[in-house]
Amino acid sequence: MTIRLYDTSARQIRDFVPLTPGCVSIYLCGATVQSAPHIGHIRSGLNFDIMRRWFEYRGYDVTFVRNVTDIDDKIIAKAGLQNRPWWAIGYENERAFSAGYDVLGCRPPSYEPRATGHITEMVEMMRGLIERGHAYEADGNVYFDVRSFPGYLELSNQDLDDLRQPSGEGETGKRDPRDFAMWKAEKPGEPSWETPWGRGRPGWHLECSAMAHKYLGSAFDIHGGGLDLVFPHHENEIAQAKAFGDDFASYWVHNAWVTMSGEKMSKSLGNSVLVSEMVKQWRPIVLRYYLGTPHYRSMIEYSEEALREAESAFARIEGFVQRVTEKAGKAVAPAAEVPLAFAEAMDDDLGVPQALAIVHTAVRQGNSALAADDKEAAVARLAEVRAMLGVLGLDPLDPHWAGEADRGEDLHGVVDTLVRLVLHQREAARGRKDWGTADAIRDQLNQSGLVIEDSPDGPRWTLGPR
Repeated sequence: MTIRLYDTSARQIRDFVPLTPGCVSIYLCGATVQSAPHIGHIRSGLNFDIMRRWFEYRGYDVTFVRNVTDIDDKIIAKAGLQNRPWWAIGYENERAFSAGYDVLGCRPPSYEPRATGHITEMVEMMRGLIERGHAYEADGNVYFDVRSFPGYLELSNQDLDDLRQPSGEGETGKRDPRDFAMWKAEKPGEPSWETPWGRGRPGWHLECSAMAHKYLGSAFDIHGGGLDLVFPHHENEIAQAKAFGDDFASYWVHNAWVTMSGEKMSKSLGNSVLVSEMVKQWRPIVLRYYLGTPHYRSMIEYSEEALREAESAFARIEGFVQRVTEKAGKAVAPAAEVPLAFAEAMDDDLGVPQALAIVHTAVRQGNSALAADDKEAAVARLAEVRAMLGVLGLDPLDPHWAGEADRGEDLHGVVDTLVRLVLHQREAARGRKDWGTADAIRDQLNQSGLVIEDSPDGPRWTLGPR
């Protein structure tokens, strides 16, 4: 068994070899909490939740760190516009992100550090970089000297002579316009912290280098994030950490975006879809299916039609789970192991689309077994399906999703009584061979959003796709 991952730095799929046998350390760039999350934000956390689950299934002890950037230019600007404290903006949106991760079934990270809680570590890193000749102070700012680090831009495969990295407001005193700010000098009305070089606040890139060092040490296995972070953020993280003396990450894994009309989903484009609103329109487990089942390196073009297709596909899986559970008369435990083909797909750079095809094949086989009244085979397929869905965080019988069924429990009982009255009328029509009336009743129920299935135990109904 060898897990293989696409490493952005190597530009190829590599066998995963952990630094410590049996252990995996992952640092994921988390939220910058200037606003509530849209589904593009949450996709990264969801993709790495699946990665974590697969490593755990394969027997690894996983340490998963996902940071919170709770201070940056956008948070400060929004605080000024709303006349609220910067920390209030950050905390409100941090809670919104946590709620978004949770509602879509993402497990909490091992550690979730905030940038503002690690100023001491940032100062220590800057001091070390200045002593080694990789950084310098100017006008209260601290800059990284990019020409002092020969490996700069290897991750993004750029040429330093072609690089244009304009200065931000107040970034004065640079020796080279391509040098980047690790610390920004204090400005009136902005939050600041004391350092040997004067009061100020951290730059975005320094935060992650310092927090990764704090929680995962000088070397760790996997650094993750969205494709948009390759440059400048991850490139600058590498420069700081390695110039400081860390080996830093062995593998760089980047997820693709959620797009709308071909553009990356973002607040600035005004094309975002908030998670808090999406879960009012779509069941969270369906939204997870939609965001989590494409390959993590593939773009997802958002559309309601695509979501409806995901809803229909998941309904077929969920319907099978429900039917076999009813047939068995009790809960069917997940199998101890997933099918070999599923495991091979997941081992190959987390090939979720290929793995999902194995899930649907097992569902079709299980439905055939049900039609043949082969209870034993149907139960065996359900055990496999539950094991596979568990790895993907999509098992409808998992306690996390139990609330989805519970929310409509009272109403379900009322609807069930009414539907069964109508189905009794349909059965009576079929009994007297009035096929026209029977079909008309079924069609009317289908138009109302119900799916009617005739089984050896009698007709049963489920909610169909919207």
